[in-house]
Order: sequence, then structure tokens, then C-alpha cells
Amino acid sequence: MEPVTTYVYVDAFNLYYGAVRGTKYKWLNILKLCKAILDPKHDIKKIKYFTDSESARPGDPGQPTRQRMYFRALLTVPGLEIIKGTFYTKRDHRPTAASVDAGGPLDYVEVVLSEEKGSDVNLGVHMVHDGHLGCYDAAVLISNDSDLAGAVSIVRHDLKKVVGVINPHPPERQSRILDRASTFTRQIEAQHLRLNQFTDELTDEKGRRFRKPAAW
Repeated sequence: MEPVTTYVYVDAFNLYYGAVRGTKYKWLNILKLCKAILDPKHDIKKIKYFTDSESARPGDPGQPTRQRMYFRALLTVPGLEIIKGTFYTKRDHRPTAASVDAGGPLDYVEVVLSEEKGSDVNLGVHMVHDGHLGCYDAAVLISNDSDLAGAVSIVRHDLKKVVGVINPHPPERQSRILDRASTFTRQIEAQHLRLNQFTDELTDEKGRRFRKPAAW
């Protein structure tokens, strides 16, 4: 079997909220996950992991520490690169659903809005740019974000590359636009998460040992 040089592009936000959030499988080894899902012919040379910066979420001050620990784990994977966007939080006032439905004066409540900026754009640019440079024969996208369908289509139809999509969301929520744009689609299942975790204790490139966050 002729090996296929493959680059993997991970939409970390989409992966987390589609498959990982609410599970005990957050200590996820992306390389092992991909090897479990993809055909063995795929020779994974590079994984680009697009995520937000290490900022605390409202109500979860320990989040940055856990995220940094996970980044250390990811960087033990050969050929994995972490590319950071920005995560914004702001306070705003929005009308309640009940007051809108009632059709009278609106009642407003204060809400905290969270939004990731830059990761999807960065991912699409990297995928197309790497394809133009001839870095890979096949690109694999881990995401269910239909906004990335344009980049997938360019790589497949203009650059004549194979483009696979690994969907982290439930099958019934799979983006049909991404499915049509890609060469093939695969599904992340619960067993893929369970069987492809890092070991609890790891050693970084400087020889320092560290462990999975206790909360995980």
C-alpha cells in the first residue's frame, strides 16, 4: 500500500464542544485518534491544532491551567503544532425570551458572551497555503464548521488534493455542506475518545514529568 502524505487540521473549539465536553475523555491524544479513524495508508506528517489563547472562562478560573497542561501533552506528539487565536468574553444586556414572546415592554438581563476569534480563518488559510506548497497529498479536517467548506472545496477541486473531514458532532448534526465539499467523511464515536487518551503521566521535551489534571 502506497503511503499518502497527510496533514491534519484540528478545529479545537469545534472538537471540544462537539465531542469532548461533558465527557471524562479530555486528555485526548489527537494522533492516536486520527490513526484509529483513518485508513492505515495515511502517513500523518503534521498536525496543526488551532485553538484559543489561555484565558479564564467565566465561572472556571482553573481552565487556563488545565489548558496549558493539555498543550504540554499535545506537544509530546511528533509533528504537532499549536496555533492560537483569541477567545473574547464580554458582558451585554439582552431581552428575555418571555418578554419578547409577550410582545410588550422588554425585560433585559445581563449576560456574558464568549466568542472565539481567528481560529477558523487561520485554519482555512493554513490548509490552502500548505496545499499550494505541495506539503501533503491529503488533508484531514477535524471540524463540523460549514464556514470551512470553502477552503475544503478549493483544496479538493482547485489543488486536486484528497480532503477528508472527521466530524466531532453527532451524525444527525453533520454539516451537509462540508460533507459535499470533502472527498470523504468519518465520524468520531465515543469509543474513539475512550481508547485514545494519553497516559496519565507524561514527560515533556525537557525531561520534566507532568500529570493529567485531577479534574479530568
